[in-house]
Amino acid sequence: MHCRHHLSNATSVDSLLVPRLTPPVAPVRERRSVTAPAGDVFSPWLIQQEASMSKAQSPLAISDPRRAQITLRKNARAARAGLSEDERERASEKIADTVIRSSWFRRSKLVACYLPMPEEVDTWTLIDRAWRMKKRIFAPIIKKNLAMQFCELTAESKLVFNQYGLREPQDGEIIEPRALDLVITPVVAFDDDCNRLGMGGGYFDRTFSFLRHRQYLFHPKLIGLAFSCQRVEKIAPNPWDIRVFRVIDETT
Repeated sequence: MHCRHHLSNATSVDSLLVPRLTPPVAPVRERRSVTAPAGDVFSPWLIQQEASMSKAQSPLAISDPRRAQITLRKNARAARAGLSEDERERASEKIADTVIRSSWFRRSKLVACYLPMPEEVDTWTLIDRAWRMKKRIFAPIIKKNLAMQFCELTAESKLVFNQYGLREPQDGEIIEPRALDLVITPVVAFDDDCNRLGMGGGYFDRTFSFLRHRQYLFHPKLIGLAFSCQRVEKIAPNPWDIRVFRVIDETT
């Protein structure tokens, strides 16, 4: 999906995709005992709000922007959950191939990439390819003070589960967000103007707030990955929201 205000020409290269959509590093199955913060997307309030929304409600008819975004998230997550495992795997391979062929991926040396949950676009092919291209990969980690950091991920990294059930490297070098070349972000919903909805915690928006007033220099580039069924007509952004440079789906 090409956003209206940014176009990036992909450079054709031979794809060496690895046909594996499972993590190459063995997770250590333990959870950190940290309570989810109030007001976060995983809080009981937001879960209750999502449950109370009728499927018949249109986000455009809801005056409260926050409630409209809750409805958009709910509908997009339901559409994503409706994909079969085979559909999700094939779409993830196409998305990974598009990213790998892009000029901005080839030029990047320091790449941040999320570690996928089962229903998200799988990123392990991208991570494998980046390692083979001698790039360094950094995965997001959530600290107790709600700050997001990026910790280096290697083939030898041990993975643990954080308070939200997301995989994180147990240890590794931490990099400043401004030093990254490319950031691969998860997406719950997106529109043609590169507005993105995540899970609602606001971690990416806070971490990359220094990009808010940039008009020409986008470093690092934020690239969202999503399935085409997660595309919505329009997202009304909050003042603090950070648009991504581009969203890639299987139709791009």
